Amino acid sequence: MKHFALIGYPLEHSLSAKYFAEKFLTEGIDAEYSLLPMERVEDILPHCANLVGFNVTIPHKQTIIPLLANISEEARAIGAVNCVKVTPNGLEGYNTDVVGIRKSLEGVELKGAKAIVLGTGGASKAVQYALREGGAEVAAVSRTQGAADFTYEDLNEERIAECDIIVNATPLGMFPNVDSAPALPYSAISSKHTLFDCVYNPRQTKFLQLGAEQGARTIDGLTMLYAQAEKAWEIWETEN
Repeated sequence: MKHFALIGYPLEHSLSAKYFAEKFLTEGIDAEYSLLPMERVEDILPHCANLVGFNVTIPHKQTIIPLLANISEEARAIGAVNCVKVTPNGLEGYNTDVVGIRKSLEGVELKGAKAIVLGTGGASKAVQYALREGGAEVAAVSRTQGAADFTYEDLNEERIAECDIIVNATPLGMFPNVDSAPALPYSAISSKHTLFDCVYNPRQTKFLQLGAEQGARTIDGLTMLYAQAEKAWEIWETEN
């Protein structure tokens, strides 16, 4: 039996184990996918001898990089890794989030669009990469002054009204904290806006709900989850 896993902390929100368990059952694959909650990314190393590969989520998508023997060019350009393959030559890092983001944004006009990305972590880096690749003008938002283009205090109604795409790349609204949402002037959102949430549990987050109430197009995180998972599987099943 082949063994795979997800590392991060916390992991109670994750649907990855359920997704892969159903995949393995449906396709008759002799494999197991486990959740390995860990606060220190280095704690994955003793498990690697038993793993073919593993996914990486908050807060380890950047801190995993020093542990890698190799990293794909795209993951290096993004600056974050969410998929690791265990090989005889060490750990290889990839970013499959960007595959899921591209899939999620199919049909959204990116060229010339003004986009605001909430958050500065690994998911945000992949979102920014995909948006810029599509020709969008991108600004990132952080709670900390100087850590990004804007802070939440800078997001007034005028700034929100003039943008086209808003992406939540933070854990805000993720199970079990389903009543939380990014602090935005939602009254400035209209039918011209597209709101995309990287959170997939719950599928309809408070962020998306508030946007939909203003007439915005909304995109949940499930497509991103499924597409990145299938890309990870493709990487793991490729011979070394």
